[in-house]
Amino acid sequence: MPNVSGGLVTSDIEQRTDWGYEYNRDLAVIAENNGFEYALTQVRYTASYGAAYQHESTGFSLALLLATQRLKVIAAVHPGLWQPGVLAKFIASADVLSGGRAAVNVVSGWFKDEFTGLGEPWLEHDERYRRSEEFIRVLKELWTNDHAEFAGDFYRIHDFDIKPKPLSGDGRPHPEIFQGGNSTAARKLAGRVSDWYFSNGKDYDGFSEQVAEVRGYAAENNHAVRFGLNGFVIARETEAEARDVLREIVAKANVEAVEGFRSAVQQAGNSTADKKGMWADSEFADLVQYNDGFRTRLIGTPEQIAERAIEYKRRGASLLLLGFLHFQEDVEYFGQHVLPIIRELEKDLDRGAATPEPVGSRA
Repeated sequence: MPNVSGGLVTSDIEQRTDWGYEYNRDLAVIAENNGFEYALTQVRYTASYGAAYQHESTGFSLALLLATQRLKVIAAVHPGLWQPGVLAKFIASADVLSGGRAAVNVVSGWFKDEFTGLGEPWLEHDERYRRSEEFIRVLKELWTNDHAEFAGDFYRIHDFDIKPKPLSGDGRPHPEIFQGGNSTAARKLAGRVSDWYFSNGKDYDGFSEQVAEVRGYAAENNHAVRFGLNGFVIARETEAEARDVLREIVAKANVEAVEGFRSAVQQAGNSTADKKGMWADSEFADLVQYNDGFRTRLIGTPEQIAERAIEYKRRGASLLLLGFLHFQEDVEYFGQHVLPIIRELEKDLDRGAATPEPVGSRA
């Protein structure tokens, strides 16, 4: 959801989108009426890198939940800026009010100034992920136990009970917990505690490599995790039209904002011992869409995009987190022209017409 100003590309190209509530409320309704199952509200606490204005994600998510009937809304949150018990209480209420449609995306953090500007300590990379793991474990404990107990290095809970609890059932013991990251620490975290692992934009091989490694960690921990993949969609009647739009986006990039973002995130990505952090190998053109969405290459005709989406599904993706240039009209176009083709191709998968390639597991 574009609840942060500037759209989903850091470019001066026209973006018929808006960060305000009314636009996003209408977009959420359009999305659920066009086959979308989830929406993610972004988290940015202060103006930076082309995002001058931003609505806080949890309150904004609740507003969108109350404006829709079926859409699940994922609120992005930062450990270190949230106390997990307070967030658990908020999300439990949002879940009850929405009939079981609330979720969270736990963001370990890359933007140092958001922490230091609020007087909070800035932890080293792997320590941030260690804190996130405790944060997630506390959420689960509070959501599922009437006498919650937890003793960790970052959080301690003693005989604590929140009521009402979030809704549960149908394989959903608590609100879904999403988590991203690219580093080894992020992958191991997903393999231990997260319900979903979000991948930044990747080509086929890059995504398959991530899935294989995270599944290996999950198997070691007797844990199940599902995979979501970021992608930026440019769907047009011809591939040439779509490619022209991509070229214009990059040509009109806000160079100062992209370079500032690039410097911040690549410092964070390269701070890991194995240099596998988020954005560690992203080029300038990749970072014009700040979740590397161009790399997923969902750019072309509806047929081309649908076929590529199905290939990612064959490689382990259960969810595509999509960005658009002109959100309301592009989401509607996707629902009317791309999604029906995806659903037909899924039927072929179900009938065994296309057998998924083995992804393998970590040795």
